[in-house]
Amino acid sequence: MTTTAPDPTQTTVRQQVLVLYLASSALDARTVGWSTYDGTGATSPTTGDSDVPPYANGLEALKDGWRLFQAAQLLPPQHGHEYDVSFLKHEFFFEKLVTV
Repeated sequence: MTTTAPDPTQTTVRQQVLVLYLASSALDARTVGWSTYDGTGATSPTTGDSDVPPYANGLEALKDGWRLFQAAQLLPPQHGHEYDVSFLKHEFFFEKLVTV
C-alpha cells in the first residue's frame, strides 16, 4: 500500500458556527446568550467560557462577515402562557467559511 503526503498547496474549507440568542426577533436586539463551534479545530469553546458575548447583537456579526443562515420561527405564546419561562426563542445561526 502506498501513501502520499498531503499537498501543502491544497486548501480545505471548514465551517465556523455562531449561535446568538437575542432579546427579541430583531437582528439589532441585545445578545442574551450565545454558543460558538469551530470546525477548523483551532479553538475549543465551551459553555460559560466568557461573560462577554462575541457580538452585542446580530447586526454586528453580519458586519464582521458572518452569514446568517437560520432564524427562529416567530410563534405567539399559547393563551394563558404569555408569562411562562422557557427556552430562548430568538435564536439566530451564523456561519463563516474558513480556509485552513
